[in-house]
Amino acid sequence: MRRFLRSFINFLLHLHGLAEIFGRSILFAFSRPFYVREIFDQMHFIGVRSLPIVLLISGFTGMVLALQSGYEMAAYGAKMYVGTLLSLSIVRELGPVLVAMVVAGRVGAGIAAELGSMNVTEQINAMRALGTNPVKKLVTTRLVAILAMLPMLTIIGDTTGILGGLIVAVSSLGIGAPFYWSTVVNALTFNDMIIGMIKPFFFAAVISTVGCYLGFSAKGGTRGVGEATTKSVVISSVLIFILDFLITKVILAI
Repeated sequence: MRRFLRSFINFLLHLHGLAEIFGRSILFAFSRPFYVREIFDQMHFIGVRSLPIVLLISGFTGMVLALQSGYEMAAYGAKMYVGTLLSLSIVRELGPVLVAMVVAGRVGAGIAAELGSMNVTEQINAMRALGTNPVKKLVTTRLVAILAMLPMLTIIGDTTGILGGLIVAVSSLGIGAPFYWSTVVNALTFNDMIIGMIKPFFFAAVISTVGCYLGFSAKGGTRGVGEATTKSVVISSVLIFILDFLITKVILAI
């Protein structure tokens, strides 16, 4: 009982820390200085350098999904409508979640490792001594950058996945490209696109906040940095799936 109580108290403390660092980073986003150069550097790191792996994973996901669903749907005479299934699956769920997982594994871990190294080497305390707010310079800049880039990566990933499905549909399933595109366009509605574009903002906030919080909390030298990096990926991934379910449920209920 005592161990459970201690674990629950630690959970509440970490939850409070996450909420505090997220709230402070949001507030600091509207006050000077804005560290524009730092924001653009983070946008390049988060967006441009993540683009190759997003294209690779999204493209092959669309190809595999089209191949699997096409052959299964052929048994029921519905192979021609693989574009409908593919577009709805990618835009609503697979696109936002897969891209967020890629960014959590690459960017979230990088944020935790970078800030953790700065913390254990006393660089963050040195920033405070020099009158620089570390939350504003290190956390807010990364939050703004990932909020700007993750939705764009999701759009690119969705498009790449649908194009990957097109390649398989034409080359392996015998579906004409015009018909494939007509099923994709007719299947997608404005609500589907809204669902797919709302999620990346929540996922971005989770990835940035968890990575920064664990980086700021890292202790114990290089071992502590490694543990913070691992926890960042695990916690962000779990929260992404939980948020995905909750957001989908709320939007569909509305």
